Amino acid sequence: MAKSLLEQLPEIVAKGRQVAEKILENLEGRHRVGLQTREWVLPAKDSATTDWIAANERRGHLSVGATPTSRLETWQNRLIYGDNLLAMAALLAGDDSTPSLRGKIDLIYIDPPFDSKADYRTKVTLPGVELEQKPTVIEQFAYSDTWADGTASYLAMITPRLILMRELLSDSGSIYVHLDWHVGHYVKLVLDEVFGKQNFKNEIIWKRYAAHSLATNCYDAISDTLFYYVKTPAQIYFKPIYEMPTNEELAEKFPHFEPETARNFQHVALEQTSNASSRGEFRNIQNKKVISHIGWRWSQETFDDRLKNNPYLIHWTGNGKPRYKIYADEYKGTPLGNVWTDIGYLSSGDNQRIGYATQKPEKLLSRIIQASCPENGLVADFFGGSGTTAAVAEKLGRRWITSDLGKPACMVMRKRLIDQNAQPFLYQAIGDYQVEAAKSTLGRKFRIGDLSSIVLQLFGALPLPSEENPNRNLGYVPVGAALAANVAAKAAPTNIAAAFERKTNKTLVLADSPNKLTGAATLKKAIAQRESLMGGWDKVIVLGWNFESSIGHDIQALNDPRLEVLVIPPDLLDRLKKKGGLDKLKGSVRFASLQYLTIKPVQRVAAHSDETLTVELDNYVLLSPEAINLDDANRAKLHGVMNAEPLALIEYWAVDPDYDGQLFRSVWQDYRGNTDNDGDPLRVITQAKLTVPAKVGNRMICVRAVDVFGFEAEVIAEVAV
Repeated sequence: MAKSLLEQLPEIVAKGRQVAEKILENLEGRHRVGLQTREWVLPAKDSATTDWIAANERRGHLSVGATPTSRLETWQNRLIYGDNLLAMAALLAGDDSTPSLRGKIDLIYIDPPFDSKADYRTKVTLPGVELEQKPTVIEQFAYSDTWADGTASYLAMITPRLILMRELLSDSGSIYVHLDWHVGHYVKLVLDEVFGKQNFKNEIIWKRYAAHSLATNCYDAISDTLFYYVKTPAQIYFKPIYEMPTNEELAEKFPHFEPETARNFQHVALEQTSNASSRGEFRNIQNKKVISHIGWRWSQETFDDRLKNNPYLIHWTGNGKPRYKIYADEYKGTPLGNVWTDIGYLSSGDNQRIGYATQKPEKLLSRIIQASCPENGLVADFFGGSGTTAAVAEKLGRRWITSDLGKPACMVMRKRLIDQNAQPFLYQAIGDYQVEAAKSTLGRKFRIGDLSSIVLQLFGALPLPSEENPNRNLGYVPVGAALAANVAAKAAPTNIAAAFERKTNKTLVLADSPNKLTGAATLKKAIAQRESLMGGWDKVIVLGWNFESSIGHDIQALNDPRLEVLVIPPDLLDRLKKKGGLDKLKGSVRFASLQYLTIKPVQRVAAHSDETLTVELDNYVLLSPEAINLDDANRAKLHGVMNAEPLALIEYWAVDPDYDGQLFRSVWQDYRGNTDNDGDPLRVITQAKLTVPAKVGNRMICVRAVDVFGFEAEVIAEVAV
């Protein structure tokens, strides 16, 4: 008989601890997880004619001689794309720009999936067209709130993550876990195990809706639950929150009027039984000697001090008893309880809405952050979603870190933060995601050659002889095989010698390593191998996981028609693990071409100490729409837009006017939905004008674009005076 979920729970928690402990053990290792900074965002959502340098504090970021290191000396808020388990491992390990954050985070709020069996598909709206895209396997984890093994697999996911969150919390820190009835009670048991039952502070009930359905056999579900835990009760930071009454309630509570100061007040007793030791004592109050037969609230010194500060403080009743005034304008409200009914859910027409399915209201996060994070404290949200936590933390003057596994979420968050003119922040990604995924899929002792061999097989390539292929990363495509189809080996010659008997379509394949960036050096090496290895080849295909940001520029500079560069699907290892083996995945993996961006010649005009740059987009080519998870009807719609208006595919683009080849600093951005620029929510503007400090000599300008599917493309232009 199968075990119940309650019987499985101890084993789930134990395995979760093992996962977390392995991560913690590797923090000091040579191959610890790191973060790559993809973009340093200096928000400037101005229109094409606005001089963003008018904000003087930004000028230093562009000053000649300022290095990436010097620019990042102070704390930088972070938006991280990737699996939050790896993001937390990287934050615990630390890096060159930020030391380990172990024990440094003041508040963590998470709004993880609710195990509700909802399927949040990615909807993409283009001019005249709406596409529905199924998420990748990676994004299914983030958006398809469905779990292969039900609630057990959900708990297996959340347990090691909660353990790492506890490691990141400061001793005075706290965590709020936002769930609902689907899985909240099970996660509460895990939280008790991870944080300690004694560190549970509150179960907060948030009333999201008024009753909204006509349920006939049960009560309507109108609330969510937030579990509030602390790390160390003795050092907890908590600032009480007060509920203010309505104006009508305030007038009823403070019915009296003080004409001397035009203030409303209520009056309360100056006698109280809890101070029985002062029973029978006199107090001199406004030159009146008054005795109490119960006990006085204040000593004579307190009376004197308070009357000195406010001579109108005492209210005398008709029978001559003194009472003191509490004023309406000093009333802080009633201390907030654990049932929150005053924060409504965001309606479809709310101006906070940014088109994200699980978006939460800013007032909810504002309350949590103000209560549990000190000023200039650090807030983290590892299921970032729509970015409400980061947006509110920014407004409240708190530092923040947020991450999400889905590219659509990261695009939404980046745009939202730019839209509110946030302080400069880093957009980062997991440095070695595929390596970590390979360790999870193939075991901790796997070698890079094992992974390269798998990639070559899934591409449909046969391995070169071991003496020519010591790293097991080289293969060849059998003569006559369809490259994109990754055909089965049975259609190929039986050995490499047979392939060379035919003099056409001799194609070499190089699978690059996942723990490095594929760039110019790799491409030149591949070309050299094409020319010399085993007598030469007609063509070489390079398969890469991660690419240097200048890869498009490098390919154009080489101008080699016998070189092809393809992208290994980023979720390949997740799919391999899910399918349960290599054979089950063969024939179904698509290797996408790199997309590319072109711009028109940059105009550069000098004027005294500044110069104006005019950058205009020319074209965007999405080379492999077949790699996008669309059905035939949606793919046909996409092709229509690609042919008619390719620039309409761009979701976001940014400009670095002084690119140093290492750190992309976006000092100008535009994105769909930024209607301040052109009033069109479905298109970006295609021209940027920037006024920047003048520079002697050539200027290296980098333009980076992200399309509606999350693919990035980049172009670099060297511009003379």
